[in-house]
Amino acid sequence: MTELPERRLMLVHAHPDDESINNGATMARYAAEGARVTLVTCTLGERGEVIPPELRHLSGAALGQHRLGELKEATRALGVEDVRLLGGAGRYSDSGMMGLPDNDDPGCFWQADVDQAAGLLAEVVLEVRPQVLVTYDENGGYGHPDHIQAHRVAMRAVELAADAGWSVPKVYWNRVPRSVAEQSFARLHDDLPGLPFDKAATVDDLPGVVDDGRVTTAVDGGAHAAAKAAAMRAHATQITVAEPYFVLSNELAQPLFTTEYYELVRGGRPAERESDLFAGVGAEEAS
Repeated sequence: MTELPERRLMLVHAHPDDESINNGATMARYAAEGARVTLVTCTLGERGEVIPPELRHLSGAALGQHRLGELKEATRALGVEDVRLLGGAGRYSDSGMMGLPDNDDPGCFWQADVDQAAGLLAEVVLEVRPQVLVTYDENGGYGHPDHIQAHRVAMRAVELAADAGWSVPKVYWNRVPRSVAEQSFARLHDDLPGLPFDKAATVDDLPGVVDDGRVTTAVDGGAHAAAKAAAMRAHATQITVAEPYFVLSNELAQPLFTTEYYELVRGGRPAERESDLFAGVGAEEAS
C-alpha cells in the first residue's frame, strides 16, 4: 500500500468557491505545513449568478466549465493539489436556490440518491483515509439545497467508510461564532464609506453563525490571508474582493475571515477551544 502523509484533511463542498470562502485559510495553512488536503466538490455551480457583465453570457454547462477553471486556479493559489469532483465532472448538476423549479431537475444534486452519492464519496474516503473531514451542518449553513445535500452525503459517507474499514476520527462543521460575526460587522459598518461596495450584509446573512459555546475550534490562517484572498478572486464569476471584505452577487459586503471556525461533531469534544483540526489525533490513526 502506498504510504500516506502523516496528516490528511478532506473537505466536502457543494460548489466551486465554497471552499475558498469557508476554508481557504485553513486549506492553505495545512497544505503549507505538508498535510494532504483533499477537496471534493459536488457540483460545478452551473446555476450560479454571474457578477461580471462580460461573463454573463455564461450559463449551464458553459458556466460549469468556466467555474471548474476558476476552481483549479483557486486551489493552485491555496497550494492544494488533490481536487475531486464527486462522481466525475458533471455527474451532479447545481440545484439552484431552494424553492425554484431547478430543484426538480432529475440530474441535480438535490435529487441524487443519498446512499449512491455517499458511496462515491466513501470510495474517496477509503482511498485518502483522512483523519479530519470538514463539511456543512444539517442546514448547509444557509439552506441551499446543494449545501444540505453535501452535508447528508458527507455524513453518510463517513458511516459507509467506517463499515468498510476506515473510521474518520474527527468530523467538523463550518461555523462562525456570533461574537466574532458581530464584531466584524461593526468594523464593516465603520469601514463601508471607504469601500467600493454600497451596502453591507448583516450577521443574519452569514452562513453558519452560532452561539460561541458551540464553536470548538479556531484555525488561525492569518499567515495565509493573501492566499485565501487570491483564491477568492479566482472565483471571479461569483466573488468580488476588497480585502478584508468581499461581496457575492447580492452586492452586500461581508467580512473575509482569515481565522476560520469549526464545530467538532465526531470525536471527543475538547474541554477548551482547539487551534488545530488534528489536535488529539493519535499515532494509531496516522496510517
